[in-house]
Amino acid sequence: MARRKRNNKIISDLLITGIADKGKAVGRTSDGQVVFVEEGAVPGDVVDVLVIRKKKSMLQGVVQEIKSYSKDRIKAPCIHFGVCGGCKWQHLSYEAQLAQKSQNVKDAIQRIAKLNPDLVQPIRGCDLQYQYRNKLEYSFSTKRWLTKEEIATNHEIHNQGALGFHKAGFFDKIIEIQTCLLQDDFSNQIRNFIREYVENHDYTYYDIQQHRGLMRNIIVRNTTRGEWMVIVVFGMQDRERIIPLMESIKEQFPTITSLNYVVNEKYNDTIFDQEIVTFHGTPYIVEQLKEVKYKIGPKSFFQTNPKQAEVLFDIAVSYADLKPSDNVYDLYTGLGSIALYIAAQVKHVTGIEEIPEAIEDAKINMAFNQIDNATFYAGDVKDILNQDFIQQHGKPDIVITDPPRQGMHENVIQTLLELRAPKIVYISCNPATQARDLALLNDSYEVIRVQPVDMFPHTHHIESVALLKLKDQL
Repeated sequence: MARRKRNNKIISDLLITGIADKGKAVGRTSDGQVVFVEEGAVPGDVVDVLVIRKKKSMLQGVVQEIKSYSKDRIKAPCIHFGVCGGCKWQHLSYEAQLAQKSQNVKDAIQRIAKLNPDLVQPIRGCDLQYQYRNKLEYSFSTKRWLTKEEIATNHEIHNQGALGFHKAGFFDKIIEIQTCLLQDDFSNQIRNFIREYVENHDYTYYDIQQHRGLMRNIIVRNTTRGEWMVIVVFGMQDRERIIPLMESIKEQFPTITSLNYVVNEKYNDTIFDQEIVTFHGTPYIVEQLKEVKYKIGPKSFFQTNPKQAEVLFDIAVSYADLKPSDNVYDLYTGLGSIALYIAAQVKHVTGIEEIPEAIEDAKINMAFNQIDNATFYAGDVKDILNQDFIQQHGKPDIVITDPPRQGMHENVIQTLLELRAPKIVYISCNPATQARDLALLNDSYEVIRVQPVDMFPHTHHIESVALLKLKDQL
């Protein structure tokens, strides 16, 4: 029996009112039902939406037609906008982006934490809306993502290879990138030179399905000090081709500080368990935030927007109101970026981080800066932060916590409630889980203020810093 054709509903004249999680636009029907719109609309647009998925509490759809344009719409400057999904909101004015992000933090504070949204301070925007990233990773693929215009021509596509970014939702499709605006243009020059070289010398592109091909990835990192690191990842060992390419990069770009390559024959792209070969220069580059310098190696974790990271750290420092006698715990410390940043202002800082490689970086950078009042531990915070740990390191005057997107484990929250540190500074990259944790801490702590900080313009991501004080010490 033939399957009956499904007629999807069209919602007419939907006013887009905001930005939701994962960069979706959002609006409400006349009867109050929430509609998430995949792409193409910005807050203030009035659109017709084709519903593609229905759930009891909401609908999901795609734009069929834009009836009227938002006053906050602008022309996106990137030539890849609309195909590459990395900067979904380039066509929305930066002022409007900030307003939406600020509202998202306020909504989380009010609806999830059940607190007064007036606690949320005016958002701190990013002075650099482009070229703010210090790391980009490009991938080679034998399967280039074809645009609608290319498909419409019905012409045979001869060059199926691509070097660029993964198309969202497609593990093997790569969008060919000519110019990315998120990193200094030197990154584009390096990537485009490598593409031209491998095309002229018939190097094979990596086929992720067949697990074969020489050219696999390029990672480009830089610092505000003008230092550059390039890591070329090859899919197989072939020194007769690897060495000439690396020599050509070295000759073409003599100012690269750290030129490296990796042979990764595994099925996944991670290089953390692979040997890094430093072909030329130093095996690291150096970033500097205020007086603290950080050695960044090919496998190092570091804030992706260093200039705005300094703004974020300064807010956390002002909230902590540090004193020379303070004993500080830095939970989810990463490579100790905040711990080292504040070390000169306190008696002692103790950091905990789950990723062992990050802790090794923290110890390297502690020695690099001649800091002797910091201690770092590798392991899950919920396992390490216990009564024995507290007895060994003393009760903290301040706890700084910067957990991953999922927020803090309930065991960590319970330990903090028992620990009763006078102040907690909670840094978050997810306002929803931060608000959830603030609600759980509410029995003992009062939230004094919350500061949104935009680290990633043109995306839905937002950082938030909350200051909590012990209620019986207010």
